[in-house]
Amino acid sequence: MSGWSLSLAPVLPWPLITALAVIGLVLVAMLAASRSRGSLLRATALLLLLAALANPTIRSEQREALSDIAVVVVDRSLSQQNPERLARTAKAETALKEAIPRLPNTELRVVEVKSGISAEDDGTRGFEALNRALAEIPPERFAGAVMITDGIVHDAPQDAAKSGIGGPLHGLITGSRSEKDRKITIEKAPRFGIVGQQQTVSFRLEEVNGPGTPVSVAISAGGEAPAIIEVMPGEAVDVPVTVGHGGQNIVEIAAPPLEGEISEQNNRAVTVIEGVRDRLRVLLVSGEPHPGERTWRNLLKADASVDLVHFTILRPPEKQDGTPTRELALIAFPTRELFVDKLDQFDLVIFDRYRRQTVLPAAYMANIVRYVEEGGAVLIASGPDLAGDDGLYFTPLSDIIAAAPTGEVLEGAFKPELTRPGQKHPVTRDLPGSAAEPPSWGRWFRLVDTEAKPEDTLMSGLEDKPLLVLSRYGEGRVAQLLSDQGWLWARGFEGGGPQTELLRRMAHWLMKEPDLEEEALSGRQVGKDLVIERRTMADKAEPVTVTLPSGKTETLTLRETSPGRFQASLPVTEAGLHRLSDGKLLAVAAAGSGDAREMANVAATTSILGPVAAATGGSVQWFEDGMPQVVKVSAGRPMTGSGWMGLRANDAHRVTAVADIPLFATLLSLAALLLGLGAMWFREGR
Repeated sequence: MSGWSLSLAPVLPWPLITALAVIGLVLVAMLAASRSRGSLLRATALLLLLAALANPTIRSEQREALSDIAVVVVDRSLSQQNPERLARTAKAETALKEAIPRLPNTELRVVEVKSGISAEDDGTRGFEALNRALAEIPPERFAGAVMITDGIVHDAPQDAAKSGIGGPLHGLITGSRSEKDRKITIEKAPRFGIVGQQQTVSFRLEEVNGPGTPVSVAISAGGEAPAIIEVMPGEAVDVPVTVGHGGQNIVEIAAPPLEGEISEQNNRAVTVIEGVRDRLRVLLVSGEPHPGERTWRNLLKADASVDLVHFTILRPPEKQDGTPTRELALIAFPTRELFVDKLDQFDLVIFDRYRRQTVLPAAYMANIVRYVEEGGAVLIASGPDLAGDDGLYFTPLSDIIAAAPTGEVLEGAFKPELTRPGQKHPVTRDLPGSAAEPPSWGRWFRLVDTEAKPEDTLMSGLEDKPLLVLSRYGEGRVAQLLSDQGWLWARGFEGGGPQTELLRRMAHWLMKEPDLEEEALSGRQVGKDLVIERRTMADKAEPVTVTLPSGKTETLTLRETSPGRFQASLPVTEAGLHRLSDGKLLAVAAAGSGDAREMANVAATTSILGPVAAATGGSVQWFEDGMPQVVKVSAGRPMTGSGWMGLRANDAHRVTAVADIPLFATLLSLAALLLGLGAMWFREGR
């Protein structure tokens, strides 16, 4: 194809030509006013002269037509995975791929958008995908765009008029106007909470095309039996939740499915409250003074979060002189208050080389047994006192003492060593110095001979006898350290040892810190993978089933990475909460954005794309009404109508050759100029 155009290439600057033209016109006008002959010829000669100075040029262009480019954005996000939507999406994509290339001088480009997995790209980012495609298309060739989607697009521009889309945008909605959906939305939930205190979680139940009647909603926290409450759709509800323990407290709110609803994935919502302890209350009861007594006190007093109540009974049991008990201290000792009335307020009770005495009668010891059975924690640090007839084992505490004394005390140098269970247990695993053979820490010289279950024994001493025993009783926990020589590590004897770290781990395990649980299931995102970890004292770990936010499941086989620790990884393909289960333990892990927007709203809508489409001259139509016809429309005309959507015809082209012909550079043009001047001179001469 070819095209013609006229252009000017003046031989003098335009201001000078303009000045000459004004002067010439004034002179011609003055001569005409004086009725001088030849005014018309003078004006003609002036125009020819000005035209010669303007140097008009005729340009001939050889043009190559360029095709218009249309973009189709296909939404393949999680909310589009409904079977009906998948079928409609496939039909719409096929129809557009057939129709658009058949339009005159039009080519098609198809881009896909999937749900992001991080907080930065969470949701359906359709406009981001469209803008990436537009970056590779010259604006003068863009014919328009069509989005095949359910209408749930999370990056639509706030101001539709400033979308920056230089052509019509059409939306083709794959959902249905009659879709039903019921969802739970958590509006407010605390990230942290004090253990033992209540926190408030606010949620709302919403329905699309639902009956609007009260719904029974189940609320469960920490694996306890769910509480059922009646909730009206659309109303905000505040629920008190007790933070039961340190670490993750999982709160799940679930509503029954609505008959025929589009998805059940948003019928439940999960929030995680990290339980933190405000202040730990510890009761330390010391018996016979010894070098290690101060170690316990220093450890507990150094922690600002610990409230310590410490008393030492200095009167030896063999001293009996008839002095009344109430007169053995400067102030009245509140034994009943501590061991009966307020015992449950303590998180941990420690007996340090304590012998049976009348200060704490058997009834008080029985109350400690009840305290442990109901969830309390006791640590018994023993020396020769445990082996005697007046040791704690010969009190009601024998019910909770897992290591029974034989009555012997073993004397001799030894290095504490980890047993096979100790290599797996989080309390003793990876203790500094334990990797060497023998361990690179100092020796101890005394051990109480006891009998305990091998699975409860984490450290051993002389003759492989138990040194550290951890056990459970009812809902509570008990730890026994069967030597009073730990202070040697604190003093740096023979290089010392990890005494502070060991005691810290023991205390936190007794208080049920999640990081020190020997049986635990957890997940965390590392890069683009979800890493599942199972801690167990068993020799193998059962497969873990991972339930993705979309409801799909994956079963993973775990491999042992270190004693007591098994791991597996799964590529993260969906953002949101992943539920983990191995048949015994349950856990949740957030991958990408834990509150993924993709499955929060799944009912199809035109409200998001509608304003943007209208601002660009396009439209949003439901595929269930039929596939709209795609037509090519000239620029400036309406781009949509009933049953059709338009793409703009740009008539873009590329110039392949140019030929310029100056008009006053030809002999004919020069002859016309000379003829005009000659005629003017001839007329003046007569």
